[in-house]
Amino acid sequence: MWSFRCSPRRSRPFSLPWLPLLLACGATSAGAEEPLRVERLQRCGDLLEQKQQRFCLDAAGLADGPYQVLLDGRALPARQVTREGETLRLELQAGQQRSGPVWLRQGSRESNPVWLSLNASQVLAATPNEVAKNMDGLTTYVNLVSVLIEEDHPGLDEAKRLAERYGAQVVGAIPPLNVYQLRLPAKDLTERDALVLRLGSEVTVDAVIVEESAPEKGEEGEAAKPKADDKPDKPHGDEWAANRFMDAVNYYRRRIPSQASPVATTPLRIGVIEREVDFDSPDFSPYRGGCNSRQQRTCLYARDAHAPDGHGSTVAGILAASWEPGGNMGFLSGLDRAGPGFEVIVERNSDAGITANIAASVNLVEDGVRVLNWSWGIHRVGAVNVEGDEVDSLVRSGIAMGGYEELLEEFFLWLRREHPDVVVVNSAGNGSSFSGTDEYRLPSSFITEQLLVVGGHQRSEDKGLPVQDPGFAVKRETSNIDMRVDITASACTRASTLAPGERGAVHCGTSYATPMVTGIVAAMLSINPRLQPEQVRMLLRRSAMTIGENYDFEPVDGDDLTAPIIPSERGYDLHDKDIGRSARLDMQKALELAVQSRDRVR
Repeated sequence: MWSFRCSPRRSRPFSLPWLPLLLACGATSAGAEEPLRVERLQRCGDLLEQKQQRFCLDAAGLADGPYQVLLDGRALPARQVTREGETLRLELQAGQQRSGPVWLRQGSRESNPVWLSLNASQVLAATPNEVAKNMDGLTTYVNLVSVLIEEDHPGLDEAKRLAERYGAQVVGAIPPLNVYQLRLPAKDLTERDALVLRLGSEVTVDAVIVEESAPEKGEEGEAAKPKADDKPDKPHGDEWAANRFMDAVNYYRRRIPSQASPVATTPLRIGVIEREVDFDSPDFSPYRGGCNSRQQRTCLYARDAHAPDGHGSTVAGILAASWEPGGNMGFLSGLDRAGPGFEVIVERNSDAGITANIAASVNLVEDGVRVLNWSWGIHRVGAVNVEGDEVDSLVRSGIAMGGYEELLEEFFLWLRREHPDVVVVNSAGNGSSFSGTDEYRLPSSFITEQLLVVGGHQRSEDKGLPVQDPGFAVKRETSNIDMRVDITASACTRASTLAPGERGAVHCGTSYATPMVTGIVAAMLSINPRLQPEQVRMLLRRSAMTIGENYDFEPVDGDDLTAPIIPSERGYDLHDKDIGRSARLDMQKALELAVQSRDRVR
């Protein structure tokens, strides 16, 4: 007996007489329950209202009958939840509740947990009829812009004054950065650009931020396009050996709970700026429902995706993929029961491009995140690679890059002032270009101790070399380079799948090198939470293996991967063989130095 009903979730190809009906609605056996999932959660209504906040939650598989919405393990009272089909509206009091994971429970089913932040940074994404193509052929917002108000002016009051003057409306905000989003009375790009010029000339306005991204789901991050030299049959375990992944897991599991001299650890929150994770994959299915990191386990909070091989699932999987039923292994989940418990929060605020990435980052930092993973970045139109050819992916116009640069500068100034212990780990990019040239790429070009930049390498063809040999791994052809890159890590991993134990397709890019570094930084900080960002960078480079040739500090050319290792990073030994070479992540050695640092960093 079969029943048919429409579902927004997956459909699979069939070659049966009732194919059209199956494609339209999907088939479920009678009595079988559709998985319960949270696919969307974000602020709705008045985004500037802080006392009474409204959130819209879109659920899949929510049947008729009783259900519960749990926030941080406590069921919300019925008066705070309104249902309209599969959309729930949550009315929350900021003073009575706090940020935390929210999930659904109906009968024996529980959904994926999603992080709900009650902080004030919220921005709107444009709808499909609110975007247009500019002269560079890029999708840009027509009537939504953000203004960065000079710090010596009250931001909201000034934003309201500007809105009244120009017939606009204040619709979003990142208050800690004095950034406010305006809906302009513009019907096309000509009208928008005129208003942007006038707003930019106001003495109280530091910058106008024009968003260039798709209206809904746009470019996710920095995964490189497959190239002829990609080897899809190459196992990621071999790739990760170049960074001593398993050695690091083994060291943490044995050294931290050692009976002779156990190391006290501190729980840690990690923020991953991505859209969603597929909780139907065995890599992530153990994270459905409630999760208590105090039980020395990894917790993962994210919206649910419709496919297991998306960018967010792959990035999050390097940190948190379950070791038991799936085909992958996450670094932090490998530390369960030995570590203090890690919370991995996958969050992106809305689909409003770079502005939303920064809004989400601000909220997460205010919610206690210590390490941020930014597997994304953008190049300016006209940026050239090491061969002199123009970069053709993830590019933005000059006007957009100017606004983004000011926004990112304000974010890092705020971090330095209010949260100096937070570390941001950013991908170097996959344009075969220069990561540190501010006129070419953001955010990796920023010079700040709180930003670590990660390049990508892959396993060399010479299988007979020991892991410590500089030739064990080689620079990935597409990885961005130069002095601003702090360290390289494995760029190739396998995507998640829907079948237990199945190995997914190989994905490569600096997006996936970045969470390798994020994971080890989180583990180091769990061992010694007193480490400051500059000390974390120093320990990563002191512990690093090498990669590539010795460049003797010559000007950067097409083969330099990272800033060269200097004598102070090798005990001031001017004759050390590593001097002048690029740095390759050594995860076990980094943990060893973190343990040793406990006696030195007080």
